[in-house]
Amino acid sequence: MYREIAETGAGEPGSAEVQSLVWIERHSARRLDLVTALRLELDPGEAEAIALAIESKSDLLLIDERRGRHIAARFDLKMLGLLGVLVEARRKGLIPSVSPLLNELSRAAGFYMTPELINRVKAACGEG
Repeated sequence: MYREIAETGAGEPGSAEVQSLVWIERHSARRLDLVTALRLELDPGEAEAIALAIESKSDLLLIDERRGRHIAARFDLKMLGLLGVLVEARRKGLIPSVSPLLNELSRAAGFYMTPELINRVKAACGEG
């Protein structure tokens, strides 16, 4: 996952922060057999994230891709995606509004969301 963000995504938003912030810890999955098996269905970052979550008995896996979420569910992993993080941030008062961030995600980052999903996120934040 680190390589996917910091190396493959060099120059993209967040890539420099991943490399420089001291509170970000880098971990690799030890079960390479599991990573290899998961890579039959997933990209390398998602496969390693799921394998690491299983190994470390994580409380929560941050993952957005539908296929990755489907496979993580097979392992009974509790998941949260970017939109869920935004909803929690709004509920805790860490961000004033989710609407401009949804617009920016769609416009600048190409993050695909159906209109129905956008409406559900806004409603969950009391902005709908």
